[in-house]
Amino acid sequence: MSLPRVVVVGGGFAGFQAARALSRALGRRAEVVVLNPTDHMLYLPLLPQVATGVLEPRRVAVSLPAALPGVRLVLGEADHVDLPGRTVSYRDPEGGTGRLAYDRLVLAVGSVSKLLPVPGVAEHARGFRGLPEALYLRDHLTRQIELSAYEEPVAARRTFVVVGAGYTGTEVAAQGALFTAALARRQRAWGDRPRPRWLLVDIADRILPELDRRLSATATRVLRERGVEIRTRTSVREATHDGVLLDDGEFIAGRTLVWCVGVRPDPLVAGLGLPVERGRLCVAPTLDVPGHPEVFACGDAAAVPDPTRPREYTPMTAQHATRQGKRAGLNVAASLGHGTTRPYTHHDLGFAVDLGGVQGAANPFGMALGGPLAGAVTRGYHLAAMPGNRVRVAADWLLEAALPRQTVQLGMIRSDAVPLDTSSPETVR
Repeated sequence: MSLPRVVVVGGGFAGFQAARALSRALGRRAEVVVLNPTDHMLYLPLLPQVATGVLEPRRVAVSLPAALPGVRLVLGEADHVDLPGRTVSYRDPEGGTGRLAYDRLVLAVGSVSKLLPVPGVAEHARGFRGLPEALYLRDHLTRQIELSAYEEPVAARRTFVVVGAGYTGTEVAAQGALFTAALARRQRAWGDRPRPRWLLVDIADRILPELDRRLSATATRVLRERGVEIRTRTSVREATHDGVLLDDGEFIAGRTLVWCVGVRPDPLVAGLGLPVERGRLCVAPTLDVPGHPEVFACGDAAAVPDPTRPREYTPMTAQHATRQGKRAGLNVAASLGHGTTRPYTHHDLGFAVDLGGVQGAANPFGMALGGPLAGAVTRGYHLAAMPGNRVRVAADWLLEAALPRQTVQLGMIRSDAVPLDTSSPETVR
């Protein structure tokens, strides 16, 4: 008799955990297949450290074949799900097509960058969703500081605008300010140049609006000490090659616009023709899709009922994606006769924001922390949460503390290779 096949679409936080739980629960009693565009799980929370030269790119890329022994990896991006026929169609990295039949399906396709109808943003802004964007940004920041040593317009080249003051935008601004300040200090021999200028723009009334106000206040203090200008209750009216026009009428001359306004569910979900909630696939508390007991969904792709907040859904964070992936995997195994089906539950462990250097903001188990202690807690949390590469990450942190940061341009990613509207679908915090 042939083994049942479980296809997991997506290898981010949710998909990785689902595949690992399935492999452990089922062993050789089923074939577990992961369909993912790359051969790694990207640990997105540490991506700002890649963009500022603290970590090497491979440190945040956890190998799927190495971390998921016994799981079959198929390289490709799903473009259609045939629910009646129980097949997934995909396109591989070289342009070929294929199909995977399944007995059980786990949709963990994650999310993509959220675009707003702002003139010029798609052409002149860059997102921050994957390794290509991080590598491009590192080269771009380095290049702008180096060019500003002898080429006009000096002030514009040293001005950097980040739109979106959530986790990602706050960390990019905080760590980017440290990075460019260090670059500028090495150019003192070129004469008097303005210090790098960073602006963090958000329509909310404070940065990190989804967190406790104490954490927001800590991050605000650190950013302002580094010279970052925080523009709350402000949005972008237009983006151009020469700068950004804000909605208050001020024009910020610059060559850098980083778009971190948030994410939206992968468009694959809307194409299923099933009920959705703000683009997320509606699922039962046990993470299966009503009317399709063979299909499960988790992570950013799923609207999962939040047991701690009646009539609301869990937010799109890595913590929920990780836990939902594990529960989805165990419930799929139970549907095949191995284990017990249980609803998704969670307990808030708190949040952590790495502000670069030794600074951080965290509230583990509800205790608000700031400064070096919060920085240590944040890095400890990441080491515990990473499913691989822990020793290499810790070694890079030790080297960064002891040696000057390397700041050369690698020239690996061109700007046209990281268009904002096609950012890679990965899960974010």
